[in-house]
Amino acid sequence: MPHITSFFRSSHDPINTIKATVRRRSPSSRTPVSATPRPGSTRTVSYPNSINDEAEEQENQQTRSNSSQSVAPPVRMPESAREKEVSHHRLSFPGLHLGGHKSKDHGHQHPHASLDWKIESPPAVMYGDAENSTGAIVSGQLMLTAKDAPLEVEGFKARLEIHVIRKRPYKDHCHDCVNQKTELKTWELIAGPATLSQGVHYYPFSALLEGHLPASTDNSVVTVRYDFTAEAKPKNGSALKLLKTINVRRALPVPETPHHSVRIFPPTNITASVHYPNVIHPIGSNKLELRLEGIIKSNPDVKTIEYWKLKRLSWKIEEHLTTVVPACQKHSPKDPETGEPTKKGLKRTEARTIGSGDLASGWKADYSPNGNVEMELEYQVNPSLKPVCDLKSNDGTEVTHQLVIEMVVAQEYAPTNQPKHVTPTGVARILRMHFGTIVTERSGLGVSWDNEAPPIYQDVPPSPPSYHCEIPYEEVDEALSPLDAPSKRSN
Repeated sequence: MPHITSFFRSSHDPINTIKATVRRRSPSSRTPVSATPRPGSTRTVSYPNSINDEAEEQENQQTRSNSSQSVAPPVRMPESAREKEVSHHRLSFPGLHLGGHKSKDHGHQHPHASLDWKIESPPAVMYGDAENSTGAIVSGQLMLTAKDAPLEVEGFKARLEIHVIRKRPYKDHCHDCVNQKTELKTWELIAGPATLSQGVHYYPFSALLEGHLPASTDNSVVTVRYDFTAEAKPKNGSALKLLKTINVRRALPVPETPHHSVRIFPPTNITASVHYPNVIHPIGSNKLELRLEGIIKSNPDVKTIEYWKLKRLSWKIEEHLTTVVPACQKHSPKDPETGEPTKKGLKRTEARTIGSGDLASGWKADYSPNGNVEMELEYQVNPSLKPVCDLKSNDGTEVTHQLVIEMVVAQEYAPTNQPKHVTPTGVARILRMHFGTIVTERSGLGVSWDNEAPPIYQDVPPSPPSYHCEIPYEEVDEALSPLDAPSKRSN
């Protein structure tokens, strides 16, 4: 906007004066404008960086030389000069991509062929715990396409492996300490040189993920993922590579009846009876039933009644992460006797809260001689915190959860003949309870693969037993005529 630009170009503006001073002291321009030192001062050289800067510098010099005179009006620049100034300050970085679009990896592309896959099996879900689960089946097809001409291939293979990434490794900046890979299965789809005709060629693959394998996870300590890699090597051109990640989950069955737990809090007579589900899901609410008994105590000697009144209740779901990070062969300590590297690892732990709540009311209290406190509590996991399901693997990685409930009770007393005159004693206690909780994925309508598959030959039971007739019968020696024989009429 021209009027705004001319406003900021005013020679008596303090900002313009500061800019002019900085330009005079800056030694990083191209063409010097003034190199004549003033008397009693050091020599300063200023360099303009645009047409407007040069005009402003000349104007500032004229203002300094004629300080006793009136301030000269600002110099107006034509529109073409202002456009040139704007274009001069605009920077362009053609090789820098700051957007969310990722550049394509041209090293994995081939001008005459392409590689893709198609999964035919349902999502990989392991039903049951690691000891009883039969695992999950992953099956699909690799599609190698020769676009416009026959394709000569030297080899084609694929592999499935577990990739474990340690986010707090044994040694920082060590690739082998951070990454551990375990190969599960390999497919040699094309063993030697072969020529593929034009079109799409299908190569099926299938793998059984054992039930003891860990599910996919990504947390602040470790990442476990299943990488499927396929590579085809054409005779001419770059190799065709395909890298995919298979999401493996685990779903545990939910008991039909809630778990029942009873807790006693000495030295008081308070007893807590809790019914809660010990298997919950990352999304959805859960209900807990709480009942407190023994909250009233009678003292006949002093004729008083003591009450324990519930003042506050808070709950939270804690997540505990534990893993053992192994040392690579380079950083493993060596045995002093044999000189060979020994297996050594460090234990990493972390705990966080993935759901919490605080209540100051919402329960029903009965302070009769057999008084109690009852309430129903709804709690849930906060999905925005990205909770991790329970996990336990053979390498020492374990994820567990627990529900923590804290209750603040205050003691009050009243005379036996006047129970409504309640007086607080100033005594309070915190009742804390911990319940083991399992966080698992929802199983939905799916069942394990061994229950879906039809029975195989070895599983077919024997044929039904033969039936023996125990009713006695008599043999007939007479010959029987056929049913369609003409009947004999008596004469």
